[in-house]
Amino acid sequence: MFYPKQLLLLILVFPVLLVGCNDDKGVAPKPIRPVLSQLVEVTPYWQTNIYSGEIRARHETDLGFRINGKIIERRVEAGDKVKPGDILARLDPDDYRLQLTEAEAQLTVAQAERNKAAADLERYDTLLQRKLVSEEEFQNYQKILDVASAKERQASAAVNVARNQHSYTTLIADREGVVTSVQADEGEVVAAGQSIVQLALCCEKEVEISVPENRLDAMRGADDIRITLWALPGKRYTAQLRELSPTADRITRTYRVRLTLAEVGPDISYGMTATAKVRMQLHKQIVHLPLSAIFQKGTDTAVWVVDSERLSVKLQPVTIAEYRQDGALISSGLNGGERVVSAGVHRLVAGQQVRLLK
Repeated sequence: MFYPKQLLLLILVFPVLLVGCNDDKGVAPKPIRPVLSQLVEVTPYWQTNIYSGEIRARHETDLGFRINGKIIERRVEAGDKVKPGDILARLDPDDYRLQLTEAEAQLTVAQAERNKAAADLERYDTLLQRKLVSEEEFQNYQKILDVASAKERQASAAVNVARNQHSYTTLIADREGVVTSVQADEGEVVAAGQSIVQLALCCEKEVEISVPENRLDAMRGADDIRITLWALPGKRYTAQLRELSPTADRITRTYRVRLTLAEVGPDISYGMTATAKVRMQLHKQIVHLPLSAIFQKGTDTAVWVVDSERLSVKLQPVTIAEYRQDGALISSGLNGGERVVSAGVHRLVAGQQVRLLK
């Protein structure tokens, strides 16, 4: 129980105690926090896609006979180089030789009939001038000559057709190239137009790849295409998009793409395995930071920038162009050369002293 004198003494002493409790040097300083950091580098950002393909000829031709027949000779194998005029294969020509002989015989008969009709017409012309025959008889022999002449032309055309048919029994290369495949062999009976050999025409070579539908725009807008070959690992080749198929393959559901090589040497062979690296520049100036460097508060996005002299941090608002699995792409807010905190951003406050970890 306090008495009035004791209560008065307590009232006088308590303020002194309060003043003694507050007599310090101020609030305790914030701790210096160790942080990971990295320098900001502004660079163009490229999207890179890699495809596998093979070396193909720009022009590939399936060569076959223009007539039916049985193959009696094939002179080329896959990989052989051919020149214009080289014989690739031959059919049995006996039947076509007989047809030519028959056509030539019919032409001889037609020529004899025409010559006889011409001689008769000449004789009747003389008789007509002497008025020994009528005009009607002369016109009749004129018609006989016209029919004989038509039969001669018909027989001549038949000879030309038979001669062509006979020549078609020999399959001849009309261009320089390389035989890439053979589809028929000696002894086979083939139909007209059936492919016998496939010829890759000299000398344009391309890379054929397959592209899924979600990468077609990236393929069309490619800024740089590089080709490497499995057989020639030390060499790099530049290429350009030449052809993009408008329809997808029914089985793979991918689109066929042809890339033209800028430089083609003799060391590049058809069928070689190729790797195409297709790059498209998505952003001209971009900063790539890890996701751990992004400070998100509500709808605002920022990063902690380190003052190199005071070793303190401050918030810098930034604009995110794209979030990716390996980080964030920042399109504005940083100019390059700044040092930003790359980890532990949500434990910092503005103006806090930091210690940079190596």
